[in-house]
Amino acid sequence: MGGQVMAYFAELDENNIVLRVISVSNDVVPDPAPDNEQLGIDFIKNVLRLGGTWKQTSYSSSFRKNYAGIGHQFDDERDAFIAPKPSATWILNETTCRWEPPIPKPAEGEWIWNEAEQRWDELVIPSEPE
Repeated sequence: MGGQVMAYFAELDENNIVLRVISVSNDVVPDPAPDNEQLGIDFIKNVLRLGGTWKQTSYSSSFRKNYAGIGHQFDDERDAFIAPKPSATWILNETTCRWEPPIPKPAEGEWIWNEAEQRWDELVIPSEPE
């Protein structure tokens, strides 16, 4: 059984923070690109009877840079959803609207960012005793 393609909409609070994300059938929004965003917003407000401010988001990040998640912020100037900043020193990549560490993460192994030391620490998972 094939899944139905859906359009996704994020509800924003007064500070443009995402409160929730819902899906709307492509029967309502035939083209999930933002060209038909108003069709989805009208459906949400008039049929589902949900108030609030809504912005369409793309599950594949094909528009508005990133898929919206609860707690993300919608930036009007960039027309993008941006995740919360993970650490104070991380920098927003203006092209992707994703946060990047001040020092690139090593390619090999599992690493965790150490904000206090400004470095990547290798994540060591202890082996189980024999």
